[in-house]
Amino acid sequence: MLPDLKQLSEIVINTAQEQLLPRFAEIGSRQKADGSLLTEADLAMQNQIGNLLADRWPAFEFLSEEMDEKIQTRLLANTDKGVWCLDPLDGTRNFAAGIPCFGVSLALILKQEVVLGLVYDPLRGDCFSAQKDQGAWLNGNLLGRRRPSFSLQEGIGLVDFKRLPPALATRLATAPPYSSQRSLGSVALDWCWIAAGHGHVYLHGRQKLWDYAAGSLILSEAGGHALSLAGEPVFRATLEPRSVAAALEESLFNEWIAWLGIDSKVGAQ
Repeated sequence: MLPDLKQLSEIVINTAQEQLLPRFAEIGSRQKADGSLLTEADLAMQNQIGNLLADRWPAFEFLSEEMDEKIQTRLLANTDKGVWCLDPLDGTRNFAAGIPCFGVSLALILKQEVVLGLVYDPLRGDCFSAQKDQGAWLNGNLLGRRRPSFSLQEGIGLVDFKRLPPALATRLATAPPYSSQRSLGSVALDWCWIAAGHGHVYLHGRQKLWDYAAGSLILSEAGGHALSLAGEPVFRATLEPRSVAAALEESLFNEWIAWLGIDSKVGAQ
């Protein structure tokens, strides 16, 4: 039996309110030159959530962004018993600059697929969650009912230019197919905002597993669509960075990947 999403939400919400919010308030008033507040925030979140998960569900392994890469690789080599995947502070640069857009991302990977996902935005109090084949929710309300009816030309793109192939970034900057563009600085929230209809198409060139694992399930369970720039399914239980093009509404997604030149048939093979 999978862990209860309500209990999981309580762990993440309470820890973020206890460990992240006080440090963010302090960063907003005085930035420490050595960045120690960031280290404190990451490690405090990792340690507290890891301990609480181990106490409640001891059968599952635990992987976090801040752990040694050799340990991460070993854990992902065998996910048959389940591995938690945590990003304790997604949007670190925003956090450091006092920009109010960051979150916590937690996924449960079981037999090489994500079966539970949770992303919490502590400043807005938004908790996104999903269970495989059971749907996705925002603060207990089912996602996917509100679907954007925009064409690509009318829509807003959530795009991270920094990690895109230079030719594609230049093309987007000089001849964008959408009406406007935003960059949030938090991959986990990018996925969730698309799932909630806050923005219409999404593009990112290089995401790490802990950035996108939970969000990719949330978008999928909300009825959304995503492919890598190579036309492959985005999720892989590896440390290899992955690209993504995504949208909630199918016709908009098809219009988006056609503009990008992505062959959707690759992912179907």
